[in-house]
Amino acid sequence: MLQTLLIKNVALIDCAEINFSNGLNVLSGETGAGKSVIIESLNFVLGAKADKSMIRTGESECYVRAEFFIDDIDFLADFFEQLEIECEQTLIISRKFNLDGRSTIKVNGVSVTVGMLKQLTSHLVDVHGQSEHFYLLNTSNQLKLIDKVGGKDISEIKFRIAHAFKEYKDVVSELNKLGGDETQRIMRLDILNYQINEIQACDLKENEEDELLEIKQKLNSYEKIANALNGVKNSIKDEGGVVDILSNTMRLLSNITSLGKEYSDLDERLTAVYSELDDLGDCASNLLEDFDFSEYDADKIENRLDKIKNIKKKYGSNYSEIYSFLENALAEKEKLENFNELASSLISKKEKLENDLYEKYLILSQKRKESANGFAKAVLTELVQLGMPKAKFEVNFSDFPNKSDCQFNSASGVDSIEFLFSANMGEPLKPLSMVISGGEMSRFMLSIKTQTAKYNEIKTFIFDEIDAGISGFTARVVAQKFVDVSKNVQIIAISHLPQISAMADNNLLILKQEAGEKTITTVKTLSEEEKVLEVMRLIGGENSSLTAKEHAKELITQANQYKKEKKVI
Repeated sequence: MLQTLLIKNVALIDCAEINFSNGLNVLSGETGAGKSVIIESLNFVLGAKADKSMIRTGESECYVRAEFFIDDIDFLADFFEQLEIECEQTLIISRKFNLDGRSTIKVNGVSVTVGMLKQLTSHLVDVHGQSEHFYLLNTSNQLKLIDKVGGKDISEIKFRIAHAFKEYKDVVSELNKLGGDETQRIMRLDILNYQINEIQACDLKENEEDELLEIKQKLNSYEKIANALNGVKNSIKDEGGVVDILSNTMRLLSNITSLGKEYSDLDERLTAVYSELDDLGDCASNLLEDFDFSEYDADKIENRLDKIKNIKKKYGSNYSEIYSFLENALAEKEKLENFNELASSLISKKEKLENDLYEKYLILSQKRKESANGFAKAVLTELVQLGMPKAKFEVNFSDFPNKSDCQFNSASGVDSIEFLFSANMGEPLKPLSMVISGGEMSRFMLSIKTQTAKYNEIKTFIFDEIDAGISGFTARVVAQKFVDVSKNVQIIAISHLPQISAMADNNLLILKQEAGEKTITTVKTLSEEEKVLEVMRLIGGENSSLTAKEHAKELITQANQYKKEKKVI
């Protein structure tokens, strides 16, 4: 229920705080006083598109705050959990919008997006008028409504369907683990066979890539390596090279080794150096002789490396990962090839469950049609009372599928419905989303809500000038329908009709006044005496007219008597 609406700097409103009550709240006032601003402000805080033109002249931003009391918060638990907001019965939504086009939205102090806000408020308020919050335009909500109207009969079959559907999903899940249906298995086997053949055909060896890269590098540096090795060999082994020089040196040193230990030690060291250098020369010579890559084809090596790179890109970054992929693919292939043996019992169970679900879907559809027919008749009866004897209303069901065409993907059956409405004789039935809003559409929605208010999770209905085009007896009936609906939900209505204003539990007068050089709109909660005066004004009587005053009092007395009979006061 909406308890308080605070409006700052919206159009002609400087600052207004409006307190709403349970039951029927009626806003009235002179034409141009600013009634539409109230609805615009409410739509704004509920998530409607913001526009700079709504900001009061001379101000840089506007602000609206709505405070709700939620008596049953369970259906909002998931939303609060998603936003990490503590689930409380008091819900405060605030929205600020400035001339730069920036909007700030908070729910119980937590910032949210417009999308999140709409998701929340679509469960709180149903605004009939120019708002996006029109719950029953959504065909899925229409189906939910028919199910609620159907009561226990429908809830019981839906419970049985939900149980069977869970079992069916479990079986399908097990089958999918084995490879799904035949088409899926064939496709998967084709993929696995291709992957297995590609890996096996590659015949990758461990460390093969590193070895090929090393050979490729040597091939690319053949001349540099040959020149280096040849230079080493020549400088050490050729005539006049290091070995020759050391030989001559060693001969000179050998003449004095017997003359002292220090000379013999020097000789040993020189001999060791000679041996190491001689060996280095031999090693360089051998490497040069072995350095023959004529057996390698550079193009073949490059192609092989490309093939290995392609395999790695698809199946793993190294030898171990690639062959792990191969082992898993071979195991999956074996499982799929042996599918029939493993899955025969599951397939049989799946077919049995599909037959059972199809029968239950059919029963649910039949019960829904029975519920829809009764609901449509009740709504048409309401429409007659509301002065629309030629109106037509039907609940259109899509064709029920054959067993072979049925998609078993829902625990709520396979029905798709749409409410169709025509206001006047000769006009074709159209979906609600195609019907132009107006007095007739408003009365149609009132008749719907009269029948469905007790089933609806939404606890606040708002009607923006539902009285367009009606008067007299019909106006009285509309007022009475408001009372009927308000037994279960809160109603906020903007009205010009004395009959509706007389029926209100809470009367709010919208006034436009001049303050200094500015024009401002204010909202005043009326006392009982002030209510009489407002009903007089709506009737068209003068404040001094005793007849008009008595007429107003009589309307209020009749209204109170009706509410007493309906046990709403």
